[in-house]
Amino acid sequence: MARAMFRRGPDEEGLVVEPGIGLIHRRLSIVGLGNGRQPLSNEDESVIAIVNGEFFDHPEKRAWLERRGHVLRTDSDCEILAHLYEEHGEDFPRHLRGQFAFALWDKRKQLLFLGRDRSGILPLHWARTDRGILFASEIKGILASGLIPAAPDHRGIDHIFTFFAQPARRTCFRGIESLLPATMLRVRLSPNGIDTREIRYWDLSFPDRGEEYDPGQDRAVEEFGGHFEHAIRQRLRADVAVVGYLSGGIDSSTIVAAACRLRKEPIPAFSIRIPSPGFDEMSKARLVARHTGARIVEVTCDDRVVGQSFPELVEAVDAPVVDTACAAIMNLSRSVHEHGYKVALTGEGADELLAGYVWLKVGRALSCLDRGNFRPGNLTRYLALKLFNPHRGWDEANEYQRYIGGPQGISDLYGMYGDARQRFFSTAMWEEMGNHIAFEDLDLDLNAMKRWDPLNQALYFGFKTLLPGMLLCHKGDRVAMRNSVETRYPFLDEDVMDFCCKLHPRWKLRGLFRDKVILRQYASRLLPESIWKQPKQMFRAPLGNTFFSGASALTNQLLSAESLRRSGLFHPKAVWAARESFAQGELGPLQRVFVEMGLTAVIATQLWHHKYLGGGLCDLPEADFRYAEVEGTAIAPEACLTGV
Repeated sequence: MARAMFRRGPDEEGLVVEPGIGLIHRRLSIVGLGNGRQPLSNEDESVIAIVNGEFFDHPEKRAWLERRGHVLRTDSDCEILAHLYEEHGEDFPRHLRGQFAFALWDKRKQLLFLGRDRSGILPLHWARTDRGILFASEIKGILASGLIPAAPDHRGIDHIFTFFAQPARRTCFRGIESLLPATMLRVRLSPNGIDTREIRYWDLSFPDRGEEYDPGQDRAVEEFGGHFEHAIRQRLRADVAVVGYLSGGIDSSTIVAAACRLRKEPIPAFSIRIPSPGFDEMSKARLVARHTGARIVEVTCDDRVVGQSFPELVEAVDAPVVDTACAAIMNLSRSVHEHGYKVALTGEGADELLAGYVWLKVGRALSCLDRGNFRPGNLTRYLALKLFNPHRGWDEANEYQRYIGGPQGISDLYGMYGDARQRFFSTAMWEEMGNHIAFEDLDLDLNAMKRWDPLNQALYFGFKTLLPGMLLCHKGDRVAMRNSVETRYPFLDEDVMDFCCKLHPRWKLRGLFRDKVILRQYASRLLPESIWKQPKQMFRAPLGNTFFSGASALTNQLLSAESLRRSGLFHPKAVWAARESFAQGELGPLQRVFVEMGLTAVIATQLWHHKYLGGGLCDLPEADFRYAEVEGTAIAPEACLTGV
């Protein structure tokens, strides 16, 4: 199981096998290089822990624990976990700060705790078998046990065609779940069986509408800057060098500029160059590098590189991937690794907290038309969606909104993209899904949402869907760890998130056009005006050119009638018709984008099916995560009731 995830931790391996439990850890050494091998324990080894990630406040927590009489024996930040459990009991996750997934075993009580950080930066998957519980940072680790067969969860696949990714518990594999962000799973092992209980220890929250914090511009900027700079200082803590991703947009540019100033020396910066009209932002990245003194490394990713990387991308994520930009970011992390670095700062989270996305502006504009029960904005949404999804009726659209607390900005985008479901899913696929609606799987506090400003409702919805599903998984941890690189997220610092949530909406989105108001005011102290004033531009890579312009042999194989019939997920005639419409230029510009995305999702799903579910759809080799020996000694699968 551990060797299936070797890339996540190529530096060391640690193993504990005792009656009823096995814990395996692969380490990427970043803090406590010489003595931080895991598993780690308390003084009498009655509490054992393994951790993926970082606790950024570990020096302060370590000092506090030592004052209370605890003896810590390593320099690892992760050693504090077992001792915090001793201090706080099952409430200990509320006292953790950082990005992490952990397993903690209490020998005396025969209790296992699995947990994830608040935003869902680090992944954790688990499965129940007739022999016990399996868990791992990646699904391939669970499959490597040989105890869970690789079988499709059709409702999980539907998430890919609804949310672009999988933001809830459901995965594409039957019987394998993702642990939700800010959640701990309590597992009790006893002679009578296994009892599991899910504990939510935190959730993103906002003040009631009208009670938001509004201290005025000068104080708001000072307070935001204080929290933000503290977050960067903590994320610069490492026993190895820290670099930055630099796109030239305001989020990554502000991080790199602040890091250079706080370090009092430039940090290395890595940027993606996409040599296609409308995609390349290198001129902005170079301007920021000159302004800050950052040493920039440019990584070129054209449609050829993206296409060649796509099979590896799907294998890295253990799921179909819709956004081709994820392949570009995977190549960026490869360059970071090749240059000898292990840690990179990146800007995800700013758009979710400070309203950077265009659909939030569109949502506000449409909501301006609504008055009480008179809601022409909703009618406008419905008519627009009908252009992309003519099969969707008014009742169905209202049903979807019932699960998410009303229209939420990005839900309109999901609705347009959702046409691919109606267009491509086979009859067998619909039968397998039954009446299930993907929005049912989301973990939303709908009662709390009713009390919030509409903008904060939309931010919350994006934080619970797009952020953990797409940005932190497909574009974040999984593609970075494919190349043994840890990505760190200053905007997702606990204090930064709390401050942004309590702040009045006018400091996030003012009017219909001024987004990220507080961030731009802060960034004006660090960056050229052309950078901090620039409008939001989504980082994208070519879609259609990658797969459909002069289609490759791989595309033709995956979308052949034979391969589509073999997987059984899609209608061959519908896929062929969409390819023809695309090739003949029969689609309008916006409709073309969503057809491209839908076809890309079909290709990615076919590729995932080939890799994990038996092959036969193309000439590429299947993924192979068969059980391997650990340090030369075979461990019987039945002993590995838990493993990571």
